[in-house]
Amino acid sequence: MMVLGGRSLARYWSGAKTLFFAGALVTMGAVSAVAQSFSFSSFAVEGNQRVGDATILNIAGLQAGVPLSTAGLNDAGQSLRESGLFSSVDLTPRGSQLVIEVAENPTINRINIEGNSRISDADLLPLIQSQPRRVFTPAQAEADTAAISEAYARQGRINATVTPRIIPRSENRVDLVFEVIESAVTEIGRISFVGNRSFSENRLRRVLESKEAGVFRILVARDTFSPERVAEDRQVLTDFYQSRGFADFVIQNIDVTLTRERDAYLITYNIQEGQRFSIGSVSVSSAINGVDAANFEDEVRLRSGATYSPVPIADDITRLERLAVDRGLRFVQVEPQITRNPRDLTLDVNYVLTSAPRVFVERIDIEGNSTTLDRVIRGQFRTVEGDPLNPREIQESARRIRALGFFENVTVNTRPGSSPSQRVIDVDVVEGPTGTLTFGANFNSDTGASLIATYRQANFQGRGQRLNVDISTAESNRRFNFGFTEPQLLGRDLRGSFDLNYATTDNENALYDTETFRISPQLSFPISDESRLTVYYALEYNDLTDVSDDASEIIAAEAEEGGIWTNSVGYAFSYDNRRTGLNPNAGVVLRFGQEFGFGDKQFIKTTALAGAETRIWNEEVTLRATLEGGLLTYQEGRSRVTDRFFLGSRIMRGFEPGGIGPRDALTDDALGGNAFSVLRLETEFPLGLPSEYNLSGGAFIDYGSVWDVGDVDTSNVIYNDFTGRAIAGLSLFWTTPIGPLRFNFTEPLDVQPEDNTRNFEITISTSF
Repeated sequence: MMVLGGRSLARYWSGAKTLFFAGALVTMGAVSAVAQSFSFSSFAVEGNQRVGDATILNIAGLQAGVPLSTAGLNDAGQSLRESGLFSSVDLTPRGSQLVIEVAENPTINRINIEGNSRISDADLLPLIQSQPRRVFTPAQAEADTAAISEAYARQGRINATVTPRIIPRSENRVDLVFEVIESAVTEIGRISFVGNRSFSENRLRRVLESKEAGVFRILVARDTFSPERVAEDRQVLTDFYQSRGFADFVIQNIDVTLTRERDAYLITYNIQEGQRFSIGSVSVSSAINGVDAANFEDEVRLRSGATYSPVPIADDITRLERLAVDRGLRFVQVEPQITRNPRDLTLDVNYVLTSAPRVFVERIDIEGNSTTLDRVIRGQFRTVEGDPLNPREIQESARRIRALGFFENVTVNTRPGSSPSQRVIDVDVVEGPTGTLTFGANFNSDTGASLIATYRQANFQGRGQRLNVDISTAESNRRFNFGFTEPQLLGRDLRGSFDLNYATTDNENALYDTETFRISPQLSFPISDESRLTVYYALEYNDLTDVSDDASEIIAAEAEEGGIWTNSVGYAFSYDNRRTGLNPNAGVVLRFGQEFGFGDKQFIKTTALAGAETRIWNEEVTLRATLEGGLLTYQEGRSRVTDRFFLGSRIMRGFEPGGIGPRDALTDDALGGNAFSVLRLETEFPLGLPSEYNLSGGAFIDYGSVWDVGDVDTSNVIYNDFTGRAIAGLSLFWTTPIGPLRFNFTEPLDVQPEDNTRNFEITISTSF
């Protein structure tokens, strides 16, 4: 309706330009016919309605009786035109009077956006600088049009068209309407590489954040072209190669083209890998008088023979500079000197201790955080006001701020302070969403289908705290989990958390149900860059309910004890160097924990896990080995079925829940065990399918058992001693927008007659 009475902006702008040039020609003709300087005793302003005469003269810089040259007269007219208030300006000398004829730009009555459905008015209107009740200018309307088009381009809709139209209204007003014709998404049709010899295209595509359009194109936003994302991919690809020894790797250019139909982008990375280097000799030297380099050598973790990577070198520099501060050496910086040995393709690394400029941090200014408190951002800095300025530490602080996940963009720069020896650190952030509310369904072969509701907030009340609430109801269980975490307790790298868990089970494969409740406050802190220690207290309640008359005598006897409360303290140690180790293709994970019960129930529950993985054949194939076990011993009291270990599919595949381990020979009830151990060997490999399908294959062998029901009558218990089982299988991994899915097809190799096996299971893919 609004378009019918409107005029296109192009026609309006064309008319405005015609008046502009006509006015300029008249003015030039009038000026050329008279003398080269003027002195006007009066001014006559014509055509203005809203803008007063005094305002026009002030903008033009004209005063009565002041001599004015031809150039000055032209400058006065140009100033009026550039003010944006007028569509045309004409200055005509008439003797001692200057006549100024103007045609005012209309004011904007209202602004509408029509035809948009993919992007709402609420998202587009803030991009428009034209405003109601302000003067309309064609140049600003054109800029607004470009801003709306850019918003659609960022969504991958590069063929969207935006047309501004004006609809005249009374009193020199207009309605400004932006007509949008939305287009389909222009996806990334292909990502290819030229010059790659060490890694396949599929392996390199997995490194990049941008993805080719695949079967989940509706749900995955990363298959739309984004120049910002491609710029990030350039750095990610460089980091990938350099961390694997390719010190001379360079991306020569990135070719981005559109198909002829303009429906897909084709991205080609032209790269030069160079040679792969390893580390030769590693040393520390000092260029500072009185500083002995030998005192710093123990802090170096880089070792000869390791694959070259900038990451462990940067970590060594950070440790050396921190040690210098601890020893009272405030202005020391470490410069790595790298010497090439082309013959054996090694790099000698010498860390040189040098004097740093005497520059201090004057203050830290933080901008853009409307929700997140300043102290959360400041907590990522190891530097405070008055400390020596360490550029590497500032870069590390910026990395830690980005790692919080609270911000869409983080920029950290330094600028001169109030004196030459002072610097101000500017932190500019753009906040992003940090909370999610999810309603959905899940499926697991162990528990069946379930309905879930989840609320997660990673930045609770802007304090950097984490809040999780999970509710799920499945065919065989119902669970409620509440968790709260303070990552910077007491302003230190001390993580405090509080967990509350409640669950009831309807055991479909047993003649009893269970009810459990657990509260556990915890403290966690780092021991090294790769390890962490957690200590905790736990208050737990468990009960056996609805026990059938046909249930095992052991379970019936345990149920007679009723609901039991237990108190315990414990610790958990973890070590993981998969991300910080010297070899980017291999890693080790170690976990060890013990829980000590006290009071009426005195026990020690020990669990341990050791895992290693490595990638071979140019990182196309992943090999994993995991050994996991647990032991529960009682000094007072005895274990119940709610305390003992059961091996689900996460620990040992190929069995029904409770399908392995001690069981009552008369009732077939699974009793669980006080001890278990499982060895898992597996491999993951590509299937040769296009990478956009996100499918890979795997094979595995599991060997293990669970045993020992404790101090009870075991005359009717079978498999109470260690009896090893072996399962082999094939896996299909499918990375989907709802999570990584794993399909296992299993075949028993060595099982017992009363075990309950299964040949197929589906789970959310997990790793150790």
